[in-house]
Amino acid sequence: MIVIVVVVLVIALGNGDEDTTPAPTQATTEKTQDAQRERADLISFQLDDRSEAGITNIWVVWTIKNGSSEKSDYSWDWEAVDADGTRLTNGSQVETDVQPGQTARGEYPTVLKNVEGVKLNITSFNRTASN
Repeated sequence: MIVIVVVVLVIALGNGDEDTTPAPTQATTEKTQDAQRERADLISFQLDDRSEAGITNIWVVWTIKNGSSEKSDYSWDWEAVDADGTRLTNGSQVETDVQPGQTARGEYPTVLKNVEGVKLNITSFNRTASN
């Protein structure tokens, strides 16, 4: 009888741990902080409406400043969504061989018809050391 009570108590106490979320490890926290620092290198990323005389001409423009101590390559994916969250267009951008402390600017044309109510989202961002 005592053995059954002990087994029941061990099982009951063991199940309590399954419902808890483990605290993030130091490695997980450092990885998140590194990703945030890398993402901070993308100083600006916005739409530039150059339309005139009834001709639509909308570009995405960006500025990257390499905050690391090594020459770096950057790549990121983005999407443009309307106020309802509907994706209007998306793309990928690359900036290579950016020296430490250096600023790089770029631009790319879009198929957007207007910029009113359009929001840019970065869906992924990566920085890697250049060779």
